[in-house]
Amino acid sequence: MVAQADPRKYVWDALQAAERASRFTKGRSFDDYLADDMLRAAVERQFEIIGEALGHLRRVAPELVAKIPDLTQIITFRNILIHGYANIDDHLVWGVIERDLPLLITQLGSLDA
Repeated sequence: MVAQADPRKYVWDALQAAERASRFTKGRSFDDYLADDMLRAAVERQFEIIGEALGHLRRVAPELVAKIPDLTQIITFRNILIHGYANIDDHLVWGVIERDLPLLITQLGSLDA
């Protein structure tokens, strides 16, 4: 018998990654982002972790992730970063940082896993 994964781990992993991406970009501009390869790589990695953790969470606790309205888009974004690495649209990534990341942090923080 295989033990079921604890959903709290996936929520924690996603929240930590989201908060890291937010910290990494706080006070930075889009031009700063474009000029810093390490910053871009670090932020992309955090988004990959978020998508991977939420993908696992969807499998072990679908009722929990139903509270995240953009779940499919988040996981798709992760897949684009992983599989479409050669064609990443920096404007898209920065838009997610500015527009979507604060709400995701709130949503993840409110999950009762």
